[in-house]
Amino acid sequence: MKTKTILFVIAGIFLGIFLSFTERYFANDHENLLAFKENIKIFAVNIPQNPSFANETVPIDRFYVKEALEREITVNAYFHSASILIIKKANRWFPVIEPILKKYNIPDDFKYLAVAESALENVVSPAGASGFWQLMKTTAKEYNLEVNEDIDQRYDIELATEAACKYLQKSYEKYGNWTMVAASYNAGMGRIDTELQRQKHTNYYDMSFGVETGRYIYRIIALKAMLQNPTDYGFIIRDEDKYNTFQLKSIIIDSAISDIPAFAKKHNLTYKEFKIYNPWIRQVYLANASGKKYRIQLPQH
Repeated sequence: MKTKTILFVIAGIFLGIFLSFTERYFANDHENLLAFKENIKIFAVNIPQNPSFANETVPIDRFYVKEALEREITVNAYFHSASILIIKKANRWFPVIEPILKKYNIPDDFKYLAVAESALENVVSPAGASGFWQLMKTTAKEYNLEVNEDIDQRYDIELATEAACKYLQKSYEKYGNWTMVAASYNAGMGRIDTELQRQKHTNYYDMSFGVETGRYIYRIIALKAMLQNPTDYGFIIRDEDKYNTFQLKSIIIDSAISDIPAFAKKHNLTYKEFKIYNPWIRQVYLANASGKKYRIQLPQH
């Protein structure tokens, strides 16, 4: 009984503290408004002075270009939860993407296109585009990725990045302009060809597109600005907060694996861990009737 009395007293004290604390804010509308002004600060974002994409100038001297870029920077700077996670994940995945872009002579800025596409997640769009680079099934197969019920190499970040690079190379051969190449990744080369003919312009910033493609390049540039200088937009993320890169080794498999969970256990992994490193294997087995060579990723330890 004595214990219960003490607990009631303590609860009453905390309730009194809570009510006295909140009374300041909610006593009346005037005090609530003053408290809001005192505690909530929202600032307009800064735009980089000389923004560029793939070493191509963004003409912010045109008001509509400046305002479009400002919109995307504002959206991403104030989408705190998603933007924090992107900054953390970039530390893990950019070191994987960057050397592949370099291998194919694709400008480094295209890593931000992958961020715009998927936020560096193996997601699936309503249209069926999948993986970090949001490749459609037909496009993936065109660039030699295997996609079926058992295997989907769009989820292999290295192979998917190579496929994306091949598409970007092909597009650059056609347009000779990296900004338009990025726009074509979103809209498709056929759509870009149609708009070039219809609008009689060759500069992305001089053209009128639908909402998605019209915002696409600005979104990429906004993400670039935020990821290159996160503190400029209020993101204080320590090195220890960022996600570490995976230290992996590769083994080559040229036969079937009838039981992936058992295979994982043999290598001191849970099935969940195995799937994190090898998301392209879509089943709990690898049939491989043809004896094809596949690369399996495992931790180095």
